[in-house]
Amino acid sequence: MFLIDDVLLFPVRSLLWVFKEIHHAVEAEQANEADAITAKLSELYMMLETGQMTEAEFDAAEKTLLDRLDAIREGEDSGEEEDDEKEEMVVIRKRGQ
Repeated sequence: MFLIDDVLLFPVRSLLWVFKEIHHAVEAEQANEADAITAKLSELYMMLETGQMTEAEFDAAEKTLLDRLDAIREGEDSGEEEDDEKEEMVVIRKRGQ
């Protein structure tokens, strides 16, 4: 009985695995983007200190980068909440079986 279930559900589980891998790849890319933004902010501070950039240019560039960094971090926070909800649903389903 369980063998038949495994065979029949294999395509669904395979698709689920593919989607999970895509999700992990996107998360890794967002983490890399956050690191790149942090490095760019450091460069901006250095350019301001050395006089290569005016205060107004710095403020505009900093605001753009900080807004993007906040958006990435908000996305990570909501993703953690979604993962918690999914785990709760799995537990509930297993209890129901």
